[in-house]
Amino acid sequence: MTQLPDPISQWFSTRGWSLHPHQLAMLEVASEPATLLVAPTGGGKTMAGFLPTLAELASAPSEGLHTLYVSPLKALAADIRRNLETPVAEMGLPIRIEDRTGDTSYTRKKRQRADPPHILLTTPESLALLTSYEDAPRMFAGLQRVIVDEIHALAESKRGDQLILALSRLQAMAPGLRRVGLSATVEDPGAMARGLACHPDPCRVLVADPGPAPDIAMLDLPEPPPWAGGGGRYAIAEVLEAVRQHRTTLIFHNTRAQAELFFHALWLQNDDDLPIGIHHGSLAREQREKVEAAMVRGELRAIVCTGSLDLGIDWGDVDLVIQIGAPKNVKRLVQRIGRANHRYNAPSKARLVPANRFEVVECIAALQAAQENDLDGDLKGPGPLDVLCQHILIRACAGPFEADALFAEVRTVGAYADLARAAFDDCLEFCATGGYALRAYDRWQRLLMQGGLWQLRDPRAAQRIRMNIGTIMDTDTLKVRIKGRGGAPLGEVEEGFAATLTPGDTFLIGGQIVRYENLREMTVEVTRRADREPKIATFMGTKFATSTELSHRILGMFRQPSWPELPDHTARWLALQREVSRLPEEGRLLIESFPRDGRAHTCVYGFAGRNAQQTLGLILTKRMEEMGLHPLGFVATDYATLIWGLEPLSDPAPLFDIAALRAGLETWLAGNAVMKRTFKTSATIAGLIERNLPNAQRKSGRQATFSSDILYDTLLKYDPDHLMMRITRTEAMRGLVDFGRIEEMAMRVQGRIDHLTLQRVTPLAAPLFLEPGKVPVEGAGRERLLAEEAERLMEEAGLA
Repeated sequence: MTQLPDPISQWFSTRGWSLHPHQLAMLEVASEPATLLVAPTGGGKTMAGFLPTLAELASAPSEGLHTLYVSPLKALAADIRRNLETPVAEMGLPIRIEDRTGDTSYTRKKRQRADPPHILLTTPESLALLTSYEDAPRMFAGLQRVIVDEIHALAESKRGDQLILALSRLQAMAPGLRRVGLSATVEDPGAMARGLACHPDPCRVLVADPGPAPDIAMLDLPEPPPWAGGGGRYAIAEVLEAVRQHRTTLIFHNTRAQAELFFHALWLQNDDDLPIGIHHGSLAREQREKVEAAMVRGELRAIVCTGSLDLGIDWGDVDLVIQIGAPKNVKRLVQRIGRANHRYNAPSKARLVPANRFEVVECIAALQAAQENDLDGDLKGPGPLDVLCQHILIRACAGPFEADALFAEVRTVGAYADLARAAFDDCLEFCATGGYALRAYDRWQRLLMQGGLWQLRDPRAAQRIRMNIGTIMDTDTLKVRIKGRGGAPLGEVEEGFAATLTPGDTFLIGGQIVRYENLREMTVEVTRRADREPKIATFMGTKFATSTELSHRILGMFRQPSWPELPDHTARWLALQREVSRLPEEGRLLIESFPRDGRAHTCVYGFAGRNAQQTLGLILTKRMEEMGLHPLGFVATDYATLIWGLEPLSDPAPLFDIAALRAGLETWLAGNAVMKRTFKTSATIAGLIERNLPNAQRKSGRQATFSSDILYDTLLKYDPDHLMMRITRTEAMRGLVDFGRIEEMAMRVQGRIDHLTLQRVTPLAAPLFLEPGKVPVEGAGRERLLAEEAERLMEEAGLA
């Protein structure tokens, strides 16, 4: 056990504080090769992670880098540095603490490599960059510990894959390295521990006392929510009243566009002029920092926000969290709840506001899951190969390497533990030559073998590789600034949205309405306006799909004879559905067919999440077209897909054969922009496409898309089995179209289909007619309608 030196013990004693059991436990296991601590928000997780480091440095001061702290957010790294510097100074410990992110100056970064601090706080991208330098072995030789904070947030994305590959590199440079993971929300601690461990070493799991149960419930609303749509603006008055009754409230939204709309509506009804801010990832850094500083000083009564405030930054005296719209994911709800009463043994308080009638059911399911600490999480697949390609290029920047040694190194980390040598060799060959169809081009001839070692063909290529490190793919965005010399930056909007603007158009950004004036040097120039009805910027934030866990819970609720936990209006709605049709069941697929407005409608209740239900609509309408049913369009939600056409469906069974569904998806993907979009993302991560160039302006989205489209078409024609094409197919199936959820649904029902032919629309299907985002189907059905309309017109004209 690492003992607590006197300066640290005295510091705790003078404040009347004692260590929590899980903090003491972290000292006891300080020498373990890997440790995962799962502790509630406000439980001192970060201090628990750093205590062994502080104890070791206080007992035996050393030179050089001792501990590396990695967080998902730049702001979190900076916040932890501030929170750590104060106690270290008060303890009188000679420990240097610094952060290193994309915001750190060049001179400071250069000095950190030559003279690193004892504790360095950084992000996955900055860490990957550090490992790419020739002097990395000298910098990391004495590294003792890596602390990965909010490890759940990293584990779910390619940033997590990038990080564990960087850890494999660090372990090779510092064999005695110990790994620590910290999180408040881990659905499967064993799986997370295996991902953190250096194989075959084990990882110890410590689970802290979760503390008191959170106070979570639905916000008391006098009126039922609308039948469809999102945003929660019907509840503005009740949300404002809740803000008035609390010191500081975080109002979470699932998308940035919804946050902007809600903030605007909130401000228009804020008759008391309560100080309220907005915070999301598309706002300019200056705007975000201004809001963060006001929050820490306690000057704001509420912040309308998105996932940018999900993680563990200490935001001051927050005593209420409001989630607008169903959280879609239990872990996300628990994480957001923890932002209130950020103290150990103080219950968090949160209220949920469903955006529409069906979300009432989803919110209740999420509340029950959170109260039972039943967290959701889909199984993570094998490590993505585009990230591995980037890692190989990063390794080459640091100097010559042996293929066998790098392969063995990569296989020490979780997602790549089962990596086949053939797959590794494919990635290495791609990095060296670009692959069969591209090997004739000098620009992709990047590695060569010399003396049994792989190395960069041209050492100058290292600069270009370093400039493109990272797995976060920005959607194509343009900066927004107030027009005029030195105009204030406001944030970013998507390039596609900017292309629709003409001078005079107004839109929302940062909670204010602005007027589009012109596009100047890839910057949208605007002036401020006082209009009340703006256009809305289409921000790039993720549209979450309801998790598998929540879908199963909702289906479980449908089995109940009655629903005392639901509001009366929602319980009556479900009861009416059961009366005139039936409710969807676990292990069966409910399909309803009914006529409406001269069209045949089919509603498929797959409960597979929005992306999968959307994909299902695309595949089913294509197959219905082949069957002569003349589909005209569809719309999808998280729980159902509604299709309309000219001919009724008599037998749905042939539509849901899993092999036919997969074949239909692959046919659809082959000629669809989804594949090109996926290819562009994976090719950028793998290093085939460069977004950043030395001494050049960053490529615009259109330029990058153009070059990636040419590459995609070339490989599709001449080398369809190219590594990048295989990666693209895998990513498209797993990510954008969520085909795995469709397969899960098909396996769940195993052909057990309940097809009900009814005379009119059903209660559960009715809200789908009100949903936005209807997708038209161009095919024989539309041609038939045009022909019939032409015939009617000719009859009227006396020409038939």
